[in-house]
Amino acid sequence: MKKSSTYTISDIKRYLQHDEVDDTFLQMLRKDKRKGVIRLLEQYERKKARLKAQIEAYDQLFIYEKEWKRKGYEWIAGLDEAGRGPLAGPVTAAAVILPENIRFPGLTDSKQLSKAARHTYEKEIKKHAIAYHVTHVSAQDIDDMNIYEATKVAMRKAVAGLHVAPDLLFIDALTLDVPIKQLSLTKGDCVSASIAAASILAKVERDRYMETLALRYPHYGFEKHKGYGTKEHLEALRTYGPTEEHRTSFAPVQSL
Repeated sequence: MKKSSTYTISDIKRYLQHDEVDDTFLQMLRKDKRKGVIRLLEQYERKKARLKAQIEAYDQLFIYEKEWKRKGYEWIAGLDEAGRGPLAGPVTAAAVILPENIRFPGLTDSKQLSKAARHTYEKEIKKHAIAYHVTHVSAQDIDDMNIYEATKVAMRKAVAGLHVAPDLLFIDALTLDVPIKQLSLTKGDCVSASIAAASILAKVERDRYMETLALRYPHYGFEKHKGYGTKEHLEALRTYGPTEEHRTSFAPVQSL
């Protein structure tokens, strides 16, 4: 291998962007006294330390899945929802069966991630998941049956839409009337990788729905608040009245 001094800073920067960097090359860089190289090496080692911590956190998040797989359950589906609280739009549920041999470092509850991170994870989950399905239950159906029942309907539809039949469900603090073994986990999206993955798919898909809705109803700001009862949303309701996507059974809408 050539001496590190024969590599330009740009060459080294490109090389350190690879997922795997040869240890011999790293040892050579550690002897390089150029400030640019020292800085790049420090950045690289911080990135690797951060990735290692994320992998360890993911392994911790996958503990319930491993425990129940050892008990003989092969296809474990995590379920979660998005949109129980808004005044408009559907409630959305997702079901996901994650592979055991692929990690998703940094995966966590969708609410703790940036929009960009959620979209990145959505892409990776859909690429590698054994099975997934996302479904909506409309505002009209929420009004007909109440939000709690509508959430359970959305989750049952998400399970039914999986092309691999699960033999165990991990659900965030709910139980469903389906003939499948279930584990109800409080704050499930913080303790189960499968539920966290479902929370991301549900959140991203519902946000996408609300952003599309904003094109139909540009005065309401759905692309910003996603249907939640913000000051801007309430002012629009008072000015323009409710749309067909508003939940008329929810008090702030019902009062109008």
